[in-house]
Amino acid sequence: MYHDKGWQHFSYDAKIAEWVTAAKPAALESRHKPEVIQEWLDCEGTWFIGVDALDNDPVGAIDGSDPLCGGVMDFLQSEIGDIPRLHKAQVSIIYPGYPRPRSVENEVGFRYRLNRDAAHVDGILPVGEKRQRMIKEPHAFVLGLPLNDCNEHASPMVVWEGSHHIMQRAFVTALAPHAPETWDNVDLTETYQAARREVFETCPRVVVTAKPGEAYVMHRHTLHGVAPWGAGAIAPEEGRMIAYFRPEFDEGVARWIRD
Repeated sequence: MYHDKGWQHFSYDAKIAEWVTAAKPAALESRHKPEVIQEWLDCEGTWFIGVDALDNDPVGAIDGSDPLCGGVMDFLQSEIGDIPRLHKAQVSIIYPGYPRPRSVENEVGFRYRLNRDAAHVDGILPVGEKRQRMIKEPHAFVLGLPLNDCNEHASPMVVWEGSHHIMQRAFVTALAPHAPETWDNVDLTETYQAARREVFETCPRVVVTAKPGEAYVMHRHTLHGVAPWGAGAIAPEEGRMIAYFRPEFDEGVARWIRD
């Protein structure tokens, strides 16, 4: 499923559930730190982006807990070899009313968020005044770990199955004329936009849901986003909470671009 569709769900794992038990209080605490709120509460209060908000160590341990382990981590190691050192996890919290415009978002950008789930490939960032898209964060994978239980209407993750094949092929073609040492500075804006259009036309959009103790992994080239908060949403008072890990390859874009 991972290679064919670009993502994979992992069923309940007691080791992941133990990690969530340690991570959830720390995640909730980070949400209430004034300096973190100022930087990461956006979309008119409907999304706490929470980049690097979880205070875990490079193996995922939190306040003396066991390292992040379990079947999903074994799978990732079998796929990519040694797992890069883990960064402080993102704590993404979505609230009722999402989406509203981001503070840096124009009308076109907000329509894309509303109608296309702000679909993107992680690590391709807007650079400079012209917001040229470049590969600045060569992630090894995207690992989602739900911290609470919500239904499929409460702004779930969505993926376009098979999109990683289209995106990766487009990036390889665009980078081929350039020296590998310059790949992180190549403007991919037109390539990226054209590949996304092809994905929207040809790949099924699939809602991803999981409960605490479960996990899901997305291929680093998979187009994905977050759906609007729906009328039938069921979620705890703290909103939908998910911890994300996206460690980067030490080898940079040259490793990222490979299958």
